[in-house]
Amino acid sequence: MITPTRSETAVRPMISPQIGIRRLWMGFKHLIKWPFYALYRRRLEGKVGTWQLPRHIGVIMDGNRRFALNAGITNPSFGHARGAEKLQDVLSWCYEAGISVVTVWSFSLDNFERDTSEVASLLELFEDKTRELAEDSEVHRNEVRVRFIGKLELLPDSLRREIRAVEKATEGYSRFQLNIAMAYGGREEISNAMQRYLRDEAAAGRGLEEVAQDFEGKALEPYLYTYGQPEPDLILRTSGEVRLSGFLLWQSAYSEYYFCDANWPAIRKIDFLRALRTFDQRQRRFGR
Repeated sequence: MITPTRSETAVRPMISPQIGIRRLWMGFKHLIKWPFYALYRRRLEGKVGTWQLPRHIGVIMDGNRRFALNAGITNPSFGHARGAEKLQDVLSWCYEAGISVVTVWSFSLDNFERDTSEVASLLELFEDKTRELAEDSEVHRNEVRVRFIGKLELLPDSLRREIRAVEKATEGYSRFQLNIAMAYGGREEISNAMQRYLRDEAAAGRGLEEVAQDFEGKALEPYLYTYGQPEPDLILRTSGEVRLSGFLLWQSAYSEYYFCDANWPAIRKIDFLRALRTFDQRQRRFGR
């Protein structure tokens, strides 16, 4: 059972009669379609074992605010709270399918530019959910190692303490890997990798001209956040937006992409299974 967080309990939406009627109608349509969806989902689930599945899936969790607005709620905290719950579902689907590495983008560097009250609410939600993650039974049962990637120094001290706690609690696991990108930007990851590389070369006594002469792209790989892990085979983005927005720019050079129209809190297992089926149907060439 998921207990409400401080952010969630702060949301007390008022629903107009028109919105209430619309939600009743949507619920009625869902009730009619549900048997067909259930049958289709079971059919897809039965085929998962025959598909070639991604080892590493990257997820851009987009559409929390639109989900709230579509529900007639102007407070974005409602959408963010529902999105945090949905992440638990999607991770369960990944573990069930045997996808060994999952990287989710929870908060970008650009997100700091949003309304200060929304940012504060989001960081509070992250702190609550990170605290829960350290004691999550599914995490420990599936032996999931949890790592946070990004410019974590920009986060509040209290959140960083919870991050260190969950990373410490799971550092001995290796069956699954969960990377949570927070305060993350793809360009910043690459520029940070270059800075660290140049500092190490300078510390080794090498001059700039010599470094430039010998430089190859693979020299940066040890400085990336996901070094030692397979590059993402599949990147899934929700909300109907067809763009990367800077997510894993270096690592996604040969990734396959799947763009789902559903907003993140509304993604269904059928949508997830369709993404896996589409990946199985792709012919990957890796630039050749």
